[in-house]
Amino acid sequence: MLRHLLFATFGAGIMYLVTSNISLFDNYQVGQIASFVVVLAGLSLLTGVNGQISLGHGAFMAVGAYTTALLMTHTQWNFILELLSAVGAAGVAGLLIGIPATRLKGPYLAGMTLLFALALPPIADKWPNTFGGDQGLTMTTPNAPGTLSPQEWLAWIQIGGALIVLVLLANLLHSRYGRTLRAVRDDEIAASLAGINVARTKVLAFVISAGCAGLAGAFLGLSTGVVNTGAFPLTLSIQLLAAMVLGGTGSLIGMVWGGILLVYLPQWSTSLSGHFNLGSGVSAYLATIIFGAVLIVAMIAAPNGIQGGLRWAWRRLPGSGSGVGGSGSSAAPGAPTPVLTDE
Repeated sequence: MLRHLLFATFGAGIMYLVTSNISLFDNYQVGQIASFVVVLAGLSLLTGVNGQISLGHGAFMAVGAYTTALLMTHTQWNFILELLSAVGAAGVAGLLIGIPATRLKGPYLAGMTLLFALALPPIADKWPNTFGGDQGLTMTTPNAPGTLSPQEWLAWIQIGGALIVLVLLANLLHSRYGRTLRAVRDDEIAASLAGINVARTKVLAFVISAGCAGLAGAFLGLSTGVVNTGAFPLTLSIQLLAAMVLGGTGSLIGMVWGGILLVYLPQWSTSLSGHFNLGSGVSAYLATIIFGAVLIVAMIAAPNGIQGGLRWAWRRLPGSGSGVGGSGSSAAPGAPTPVLTDE
């Protein structure tokens, strides 16, 4: 706990310097990156550490966002309680999906979570008086203290949430429960023989991961000010999975790289589309196409993602103690390495 808190404090200090010296729009983008880090960290726990694939985390984000928006509209609750309610509602949705998921693996599990992502948007359209229909529901950020701008204050709310989630997950993964998650991923039969309740472990992983997604959805709703089904399309769930793999499956620090890609890649694709005068239809899906292309290249060049590639490069540096001539591994980035979760 102490080591993770020190890392979080150091990260908070760096982010304070960054957010204090950038524009309001850049603060908005930093906040979005922090929001995506939250959902990617939960997805990394579910997929990288526990071995379950989900293509429905965009829907869990929608559950958290709508929960917060409904509470803001109809109650006068404390802001922290509203965020915790978003985590709880998404966690309950994760429980409902996780229970039948214990009997499914691989593409069957991915297919079930994909159906969840497809089935959720029509619910909001069916009851427009409650969920706002196409117009959605509005969300407001609490008043900023002192001389902070609203954008900087919101960015700090999101950064603070991301740091808390990373510290909690890092400690969780170093605990007995973290070892249980990895044991179930590696061999369910051996884990069961060792006395581990495999089904309960997989359900709990789904609940924790969905809760992280719900918090991220609430943060994104605060960023845009409006929650509607268009903010959580099916492509978002696919992009989340791709960003997790690109960042480094199972690595919490790697999810920061994934969040950066999720925020900036659509902007780069829009600029590229405008430069080559591509049609609006191509522009709408260009980010997803680029994600797929980058994912293919990354899986060939660095199967362990960006963080795995950086770790391999660090080990190759002279004097690192684990490069060529060192005492550690000098395997190529394509070689299989244990999934590290201590970041």
